[in-house]
Amino acid sequence: MKAHLVAAGKYHDIDFARLELLRLLAEHPEIRTSVSSDYADLDRIAAADLLITYTCDLMPTPDQTAALSRWLEQGGRWLALHGTNSTLRFGADGVVDTPDEAPDFTKLLGTRFAGHPPIAPFKVFVTRDDHEMTRGLRDFRVEDELYLTHRTADLDVLLHTSFTGRCDEFRDAEWDEPQVPVLYERAVGQGAVLYLTLGHCRGHYDLKPLADFWPHPQRCAWNYPVFHELLRRGISWGMPHRA
Repeated sequence: MKAHLVAAGKYHDIDFARLELLRLLAEHPEIRTSVSSDYADLDRIAAADLLITYTCDLMPTPDQTAALSRWLEQGGRWLALHGTNSTLRFGADGVVDTPDEAPDFTKLLGTRFAGHPPIAPFKVFVTRDDHEMTRGLRDFRVEDELYLTHRTADLDVLLHTSFTGRCDEFRDAEWDEPQVPVLYERAVGQGAVLYLTLGHCRGHYDLKPLADFWPHPQRCAWNYPVFHELLRRGISWGMPHRA
């Protein structure tokens, strides 16, 4: 089985996330994984059974988006993590805009990132307990970025949280959402997208040029066994049609 990992982007400890994901993939000796820092290697993506993305503010070109769509339609499976759906633009006033600059891409994913409150513990609820990703799981608490998104397609929500309040760092600041997707599946042709919003991480030097040094490295959900369990299940989710 072939997997392709795209790990790149801004404001996150991408090296840490890349290594952790490769460790989990290496638990399956039958998987051969290639790695890139963007979506340009379309041949490797086309040959892959499973695509995994851990990115922030990294969008494919329109041609690359069309290739991703064709790959999904033909049966590809895509495990999208954390900031894959994010576009960030810093305004002159310091507030972060999240413009809809890649609508075909975010429609393919099913959501577009809009903001998050400050990192804090929140509760995640099992929305569906009859799916392979959630079977046997219980509701849990996690400290992470609570990702708020705009839905761009129909979703099968598997885990969710809720949020009412303000995200003052973001232009889209006011929220009252009884169901915020944390994990969802979206069918695309013969393939599917599985999106997990958890997994923020940041090291000392990952906020450049906004800040030269970040004093407190963050690992958030990476510190929780349940997150690693979800990642392991996500990798297996990409494999059943090859079992």
